Amino acid sequence: MVPALLDDYVAEDNPVRAVDVFVDGLDLAKLGFVGVQPLDTGRPGYHPGMMLKLYIYGYLNRVPSSRRLERECQRNIEMIWLTGQLAPDFKTIADFRKDNGKAIREVCREFVALCRKLDLLVAASVAIDGSKFKAVTARDKNFTEAKMKRRLERIDESIARYLSQLETADRHGDAVPEAKVARLEGEIEKLKEETVRLNAVNAEMMKSEDKQISLTDPDARSMATSGKDTGIVGYNVQIAVDTQHHLIVAHEVTNVGTDRHQFANMAGRRATRWLSRRSKSWQTAAIAMERRSGPAAKPTSR
Repeated sequence: MVPALLDDYVAEDNPVRAVDVFVDGLDLAKLGFVGVQPLDTGRPGYHPGMMLKLYIYGYLNRVPSSRRLERECQRNIEMIWLTGQLAPDFKTIADFRKDNGKAIREVCREFVALCRKLDLLVAASVAIDGSKFKAVTARDKNFTEAKMKRRLERIDESIARYLSQLETADRHGDAVPEAKVARLEGEIEKLKEETVRLNAVNAEMMKSEDKQISLTDPDARSMATSGKDTGIVGYNVQIAVDTQHHLIVAHEVTNVGTDRHQFANMAGRRATRWLSRRSKSWQTAAIAMERRSGPAAKPTSR
């Protein structure tokens, strides 16, 4: 027998139902999402609640690409059920992430607060680790002092090679076609223009604190990875995970490539949050004890 309703395809214990309930319980307007209240004129857009469900589902199932999420909305039963059979295109999905970055971070805080209410983060121990994430930029668009030096040296070598070819052409006279001479002169001119451009980029790079610059994604930095002579241009994401339920309790994105000084920062953030919750609990207990024992006696002066 084929289920008559779409809801019958999604089991009661399916995690997608938890996503649906969690998002429906959020005050999206208070969190800062754009488009919660549609405009009086024009065609209403997709509700941010539905878009947030789609985004969270993609995060849980390792589908970060907006184009892949668009395809999943058309063929994935869980996604079709979650979005109410709506299928936004990849541009709409990408714009939602771009326009609601701050609000999505607030949702992460709301999720951690929910986990605390459910006593899922009662343990004081966490596991902390870092991972490198590639930025949307090419390695050729990132410059360090070493990269800039190598690039300028290669250009100088190319100019010297073309000049040598021009000298050879001059010695041979009319035996060398004029088109070849014109091509060599054009290549030399292009390389000189590239040198001027790189010198301007180098001047901007030397003004930065870490003597590094990325043209496409200004915050991205060149980072070494575990493989030999390999690296990426991206970010270093530090994550603290609860050791009992494996839930992410804190995360931080940095463009510092090494983890050497990141552990203390993440451990300090986790300890501060844990002590803050304990302090509130102690204050509540003290107030309750004071109420049960009656008002405290006032000190008398002798």
